[in-house]
Parts: sequence; C-alpha cells; structure tokens
Amino acid sequence: MREIKRRSAVPVYIAAGVYALYALIFPLYNSWHFLIAAVVTAAAWLIADWLIKPVVEYIPEPEEPEEPVSYGAETDAILAEAQTARREMERLSVSIGDETVRQRIARLIALSDQIAQDAIQDPSDIPQIKKFQGYFLPSTVQLLNAYDRMAALGAEGENITATKQRIAEMLDTEITAFEKQLDALYKNDYLDIDADVQVMHNLLRREGLLQDDELQQLLKKTKE
Repeated sequence: MREIKRRSAVPVYIAAGVYALYALIFPLYNSWHFLIAAVVTAAAWLIADWLIKPVVEYIPEPEEPEEPVSYGAETDAILAEAQTARREMERLSVSIGDETVRQRIARLIALSDQIAQDAIQDPSDIPQIKKFQGYFLPSTVQLLNAYDRMAALGAEGENITATKQRIAEMLDTEITAFEKQLDALYKNDYLDIDADVQVMHNLLRREGLLQDDELQQLLKKTKE
C-alpha cells in the first residue's frame, strides 16, 4: 500500500478571510501596511495548516502484469484462433438476436473452446485440431455472417425466410461435426474429417454462401 497525504484547502480560506478582515479594520495606505497584512495572513495560514492535519489515503500498489502463459507456438496459435472465432461469433450472436440461433452459437463456442483446450492436454492432437479449425471455424463464421446479412434486410419474404432456415440447419450440421471431433479427441481416436468437410463444402456451394475459390482455400487448409 502506498500512503498519500492530501492537505486541506481550509487554511487557504482562513488566510484569505484574515486578510479581508484586516483590510476592513486597519488602514492600507502605505507599503508597510501591506507588509503587516501579509505577515498576519501568512501567520494565520501557518497556524491553520498546523492545526488541520492532512487527510491520509492508502492506495494499493499497482500489480505487476502477469506474463502470458505459453504452451508452445502451435498450441498458442490454436488457442488464439479459437479466441478470435469466439469474439466474432459472440458479436454476430448479439447482432442476430434470434434466440434459437443464439443457442446454436453458444453451443458452437463452447465446443470450439473445448477442442482448443485439448491441444494443451494432449499435444499429439494438434495436427487434427489444426485441420479441423482450418475449415470449420471459418465456415461457421461465414454461415453466421450470411444469416446476419439476411436478418439485417428486415424483410421476411419467402426466399429470405427459406435461406435463413437452411443456414440454421447447416449450423446444426456444424454442431454435429464439432461434437464428433471433440468426442474423438477425448477418446484419443483419429477422426478423418474429410467426409464432414465435403458435406459442408457441398452445402455451402449449393447455397452460394462461399465462392469456389474460397471453398478451395478452406479445403487446402485441412490438407496442410
């Protein structure tokens, strides 16, 4: 704890009052009159300042910032990717507002965090997690952005409603893929996600939610 003493402003007011009172009672014609007034005022301030004790405050010392924990370059990258996806999904959840979709987003976030945490517990799973994250996190964010754009139109025409419904159903497919991946990691099983990736690839392509070059880029990440 650090001690800080704060002096009161009252002695200043007292000194000012003494000077004003002196000026009313005694003449201020000559320079020595002002000198006496200054001495009396200073004496009043010193006495008041001596009598009125400063207020003592105790302020906690600032804590030293903790060094960020590192689990190694690959694991740190996985955790950072999950955190970035979490922030974006949380932002979209607030923007979308639909309670059913928000529940799906919350489930995806929880599963994504658990998958990322497995990289700390079992580093041997890192290649599988990187492969999974490389496709499914971007595709999830892409789906949610598409839904958000539809919701922002403010209209509920037949096409818009149908598209939003299809996107919501694809989110269920994503949740299933996330759950399968997490289950495989905790059982120490290797899960070939290529089939799941292909399913999402076909769905996204059919709905026009990603261009072919974007899909190919995501597929490339799963093979690295």
